[in-house]
Amino acid sequence: MTARLWSASLLRLRLALAAFGPVASAAALLCVAAVLALAWLLPERALQGERRAVALGLAAMPAPSVVAPPASANANANLARFYDTLGERRYVEQQVKTLFALAAKTGLVLSQGEYKSAYERNGRFHTYQVSLPVKGSYAAVWKFGMLALRAIPFAALDEISFRRDTIGDPAVEARLRLTFYLADQPPGVPP
Repeated sequence: MTARLWSASLLRLRLALAAFGPVASAAALLCVAAVLALAWLLPERALQGERRAVALGLAAMPAPSVVAPPASANANANLARFYDTLGERRYVEQQVKTLFALAAKTGLVLSQGEYKSAYERNGRFHTYQVSLPVKGSYAAVWKFGMLALRAIPFAALDEISFRRDTIGDPAVEARLRLTFYLADQPPGVPP
């Protein structure tokens, strides 16, 4: 049965080619071959273009630099530097006031935050985690985060998340989570 279908299809093709004439048949056959070749070559050419773009992008990136620690640095000196950079636990309320002042300076609406204190027994330092919901422009939220890190050098920005009610709304709601790393004693006094 398939042989009959095959032979019937070939007969129809031969009749169609005879009706077109030899020149039109050759032109149609060349057009079909050109379409097949184009379909085969276009994805390969696009892939080569993407490969070239990636290679150029990698070449434009600066080479990673390896910074060797100073020859005089040892573990005790590094540990002393770490403890010297910790903030003082007794001034944590002032640091929170600094955050509220920076929020006002950048034009953000700062809601009541969540605060959590902890002690890292192995490291012998305290942490004070501040979670702040803010509302304002996207740029103002980032500016607030960067100003907070500059003003409080012993703080870390652990998380920042954004939410916008509608796509056209200029204000975003964001939540920033900062951690202050604190010591009981002033810098320079070993824990």
